[in-house]
Amino acid sequence: MRNRILFVMIAATAVSMSVTSASAQFPQMRTAGEVLRDAGAYRAQLVGDTPMVNADGAITLGRRCATHGLTDAEHAAADARAAMFAAGSAEPGVAALLADPRLAVNKVNTYVHVVHDGSNGNVSDADIKAQIKVLTKAFKKHGFKFKLKGTTRTKNKKWFRKCSRSATERKMKKALSVDASKNLNIYLCQPTGGILGWAYLPGSSVTGTSLDGVVLLHSSLPNGTAAPYNEGDTGTHEVGHWAGLLHTFQGGCGDGDKVNDTPAEASSAFGCPIGRDSCPSPGVDPIFNFMDYTDDSCMNQFTKGQRKRMKQQMGAHRGEV
Repeated sequence: MRNRILFVMIAATAVSMSVTSASAQFPQMRTAGEVLRDAGAYRAQLVGDTPMVNADGAITLGRRCATHGLTDAEHAAADARAAMFAAGSAEPGVAALLADPRLAVNKVNTYVHVVHDGSNGNVSDADIKAQIKVLTKAFKKHGFKFKLKGTTRTKNKKWFRKCSRSATERKMKKALSVDASKNLNIYLCQPTGGILGWAYLPGSSVTGTSLDGVVLLHSSLPNGTAAPYNEGDTGTHEVGHWAGLLHTFQGGCGDGDKVNDTPAEASSAFGCPIGRDSCPSPGVDPIFNFMDYTDDSCMNQFTKGQRKRMKQQMGAHRGEV
């Protein structure tokens, strides 16, 4: 508990120090409405693309994450705040907290909101608990443990089938969100266009508002019908975004994911193409990484660099979580 309090105090101090600096340097931050509008437009571009969803919610091909990134200015401001948080590691004991997650496991209070149409999507409590178990298994050794604090169930056909539309998403989350400044909110529904899920990265004007959180295709949970994406790692992937991680293939063969120990990857990988090497730089593609697009059965790891980024982004932008 003392380590958690220290972690939060440092985060609060870093945010306080950095907001003034970052806002002065990058004054053109989008409003929450603009972020939602841009994300909705991005999701609309995906409709009709693979993967496609059958009437029963089963995925037939591929994987599609609809997380819309920050602008360059927002990225720079978010990373500046995270760097100021990391600078606090010079304080006695704080470096250890950042370096060794066993000394400071963040317990993330999580609320799951089940949105269904009466016939589809009303997933079981057992499957929700299995999803939380998958998250904790993936993140615990990197400093995060997920605690299911509550589940809501809402019958609303429009929310269920049109949750990927901006106006519907806003209404749904405004009604269901439980203090997103202190909790992770996960929404289960059936997005259109074969979308498996999305999240909002920390560091935008959405952070901590009712819009914040993770949306998942209900059938992507463990024991769902969205094979080969039905082992819960769509949840792992999207919570990775919520914690500040980018796709491993971000920016192609450059260092677009801002993590040094994930080999560069020209494009997203599907299936489990062991040995795939799409860039001339050292290292084969990180197909086993949770932030790629491979099958759930292929995904099994975050890197130390990703752990460091998550700790810094979470500390700087989600200090109360």
